[in-house]
Amino acid sequence: MEVGTDRPPLSVWVVSDGRAGIENQALGLAEAVQRLFPSRIEVRRIRWRKAFDKLPSALKARWMLDPSSDPVEPGLGEDWPDLWIATGRATLPLSAAVRRRSGGRTFVVQTQNPRWKTHAYDLVVAPAHDSVAGSNLLSITGSPHRVTPQRLAEGAAGFEAELSSLPRPRVAALIGGRSMAFDLPESHAAELADRITAAISEAGGSLMLTFSRRTPEAAKQAMAGRLASLPGLIWDGAGANPYFAFLHDADHVLVTEDSANMAAEAASTGRPVHILPMVPLKPAGKFARLHADLRERGAARPFDGKLQVWSYEPLNETERAARIVLERMSRA
Repeated sequence: MEVGTDRPPLSVWVVSDGRAGIENQALGLAEAVQRLFPSRIEVRRIRWRKAFDKLPSALKARWMLDPSSDPVEPGLGEDWPDLWIATGRATLPLSAAVRRRSGGRTFVVQTQNPRWKTHAYDLVVAPAHDSVAGSNLLSITGSPHRVTPQRLAEGAAGFEAELSSLPRPRVAALIGGRSMAFDLPESHAAELADRITAAISEAGGSLMLTFSRRTPEAAKQAMAGRLASLPGLIWDGAGANPYFAFLHDADHVLVTEDSANMAAEAASTGRPVHILPMVPLKPAGKFARLHADLRERGAARPFDGKLQVWSYEPLNETERAARIVLERMSRA
């Protein structure tokens, strides 16, 4: 197909299992395409019946989808989309069949490392730290995301009353939790909180703290208790999420080393990104490779207890990926 200025808007399907962290990768890439070329985006969420969910992708068939899933093929009077962007293991059997089922009409993009039938998609947009190889592979730093200056400004508008009077430097602390590679026990959380308190107090600044769904409750309590004396806002999970507002207003961003997504999103702001250590459960592997990439780009450094200031060109990998998607589509 050809992508040109005289073409009607692209139809884009964003397909995932609906989990926010997964869906936002595909949706972020679709929105970046839309900023570059007029597009109509439809979000389609799927899940497999429980009896079939854990089957290998090679054994799954469309009839195994849960009836609550959104349609993954055109209905009556519809066409296949111009662009299919999917992410997550659940979508792999569907993505691998789209080119054939659409008769070649649909350009298929899979984000993340599929680890199955990598050749079956027109383009795989994978994190460089996953070390995937292939002629249809695009490696980017981190994963596609939805963080843009406009979206951050929109998010900040809803928290202006709470954040505008906070003393600078304002420090956003993005705290993750237990995963296969890292842990955040109460004692370590308390130690991190003490180091953060000392750094912010020395600088005369303020704190904007948010936890992830994976943060253990004991770690939350330990950190919140020790950090409560600082001026700022500790989000307790109630009400609107201040994540975008925190990134917008931050002069520094502290990110625990367990989250590749938060580190890459923080690096898109151009603010110094300080990586907070966690308790390793196995070799850091891909996380170490990501942090090395961010250090090489000048975006991130290990947190040394000081709020050092440095500058770098904000990462814009999602837009770079979107441009390459459109270029590849124009040659298809």
